[in-house]
Amino acid sequence: MTELSADFAKAQAIFSKLYANLEQVMFGQSRTLQWLLAAFSTGGHVLLEDVPGTGKTTLAKALAVSCEAEFQRIQFTPDLLPSDILGISIFDPQQQTFRFEPGAIFCHILLADEINRASPRTQSALLEAMAENQVSIERTIRKLPTPFFVIATQNPVEFHGTYPLPEAQLDRFALKFSLGYVTAAQEVAILNSQGDNHPLEKLSACISLAELHFLQQQVKQVRISEELKRYIVEIVATTRKVTEIKLGASPRASLTLMKTAQALALLDGFEFVTPDVIKELAVPVIAHRLSLDAQSKFSGIEATTLVRELVENIPVPS
Repeated sequence: MTELSADFAKAQAIFSKLYANLEQVMFGQSRTLQWLLAAFSTGGHVLLEDVPGTGKTTLAKALAVSCEAEFQRIQFTPDLLPSDILGISIFDPQQQTFRFEPGAIFCHILLADEINRASPRTQSALLEAMAENQVSIERTIRKLPTPFFVIATQNPVEFHGTYPLPEAQLDRFALKFSLGYVTAAQEVAILNSQGDNHPLEKLSACISLAELHFLQQQVKQVRISEELKRYIVEIVATTRKVTEIKLGASPRASLTLMKTAQALALLDGFEFVTPDVIKELAVPVIAHRLSLDAQSKFSGIEATTLVRELVENIPVPS
């Protein structure tokens, strides 16, 4: 077995351990768990749009516990300030100096709960952190821990008192998807698993941060052909030509689609990217980045439908 194959097998084993650990607390979410891990292993961030009670917080906590990462949760509200997220300098009367008190953003995994309930000013506090893994506070650049991963949630039902996320912030999320409801049998299994205590209490770390860093490096080594790179660019570029779409996807979408496809291919047991993985990830990677024109919105056209249609119409490279 070559060195590359040995590293590949080790990375896939790390993926498998993480996935198996999450499955102990998350029932009936097999593929969405893999999408989450694909984003996590590429340094991307995830936006979950779902109804309450589907396990979004449990998922974030389970991921943090599984890799010995520091976890923080921020409940976004209309009165939340940027300093509540980033931190603030506090005057120390004894030392006669200002001491910086870090905010909740200084962690490995951040759950931004109901992110669209905060004002645009507060939402913008996450932009630099999500794009560059750093924050600028009082003219000082402060690096965030590595890895830094944001799981943001927003409720599609309760629209009162919410602020829509701006396009620039939506573009920072690698994937947007929903967990959704489980089947009746899976819901019974959830009831049985929580009879005495929550499965999360029994969960323990299965990988170290060093192994996670190795996994992130190995994902970059998954092969992707020039033909598939052009295929990705063609899919993304076509969104800028569709008449119903006012604002198409940016080159960041192409880069994200390539990286997450590499990660998902590795998780599926391949050392190379296949067209099927790209087609599968096109909707969760691209759809939330698109802005439709007013007529299309009123007609009930959805971005997810448009992306599915254009992916089916673009020929797969042979």
